[in-house]
Amino acid sequence: MKMSTEKIDKLNASMRETSNKRLYERYLAVRLRFEGHSFEEIGQLLHRTRQMISLYWQAYQKGGLEGLELDHSPGQPPKLTDEQRNQLGAMLEQKTPADVDFEARHTWTLPLVAEWIKMTFDVTMSVRGISAMLGRMNFSFTKATYSLVKADADVQALFRKQTFAQLKKQVEAEEINHLLFEDESMIRSYQALQYNWFPRGRQRKVPTYGKHEGANLFGVINYETGQVHHREEEKADVAAFVRFLEDLLCAYPSGKMALILDNSRIHHAKALQSFLKNILVYSCSFYRLTARTLIRWKA
Repeated sequence: MKMSTEKIDKLNASMRETSNKRLYERYLAVRLRFEGHSFEEIGQLLHRTRQMISLYWQAYQKGGLEGLELDHSPGQPPKLTDEQRNQLGAMLEQKTPADVDFEARHTWTLPLVAEWIKMTFDVTMSVRGISAMLGRMNFSFTKATYSLVKADADVQALFRKQTFAQLKKQVEAEEINHLLFEDESMIRSYQALQYNWFPRGRQRKVPTYGKHEGANLFGVINYETGQVHHREEEKADVAAFVRFLEDLLCAYPSGKMALILDNSRIHHAKALQSFLKNILVYSCSFYRLTARTLIRWKA
């Protein structure tokens, strides 16, 4: 029963991720079979023949989720072995095309992945098949972001794969009611200097008052709801951070709250200790060298 539940969970996840109606239908047919429906009943629900539903089931039994892939007929074995897919996943996560002899290329596209697969495993795959396979491997086509050079990649990976994964499970199990990510930002009121038409040999003068006013913002985003809570302060110091934490306790008056912080110095200040007497603190990693997760266990 536990094994069937795990397989149904994976099928549900695949159904949520795919945008292909035919592939969605195959996932659904297999899930309905796990739920105890006959091939004939499933065929009637999906307007398919009993034989077709049987083929879907046989394909899944032989090749798992990849056996339902659309770029081959049901029952055809996967083009890459589990070991090859693991090698592909590690390469995509850890290296750029330039690292594996694709000169002056820094972003992985499907044609480049296809070329790497052919070069490495001597296997020819269509970009459509690769796209479906990567989706099942929990990859997505996303825009890259900048990363601090001083960031510790091992610590980042540890946070994503262990600490954050554990926190998400606690949220799903309602052991944590509010999972919040916090950061600070300084906004300066600079007058932008732009090109403009002006008499030759002269420059337009933009009035300034000797200093640039600004604001410091503290903010959190709720992982589950996307709700943002912020506070504006003149200074980004410990006292301001404590005021922001007091705001958070008012905004979330009940339930267990996890607050994930970066490695800012104010997050380690001794003056915070008395405020955090009802909060359990343990180490984890985040997007800089270290960070902490603060768990308020007092409901």
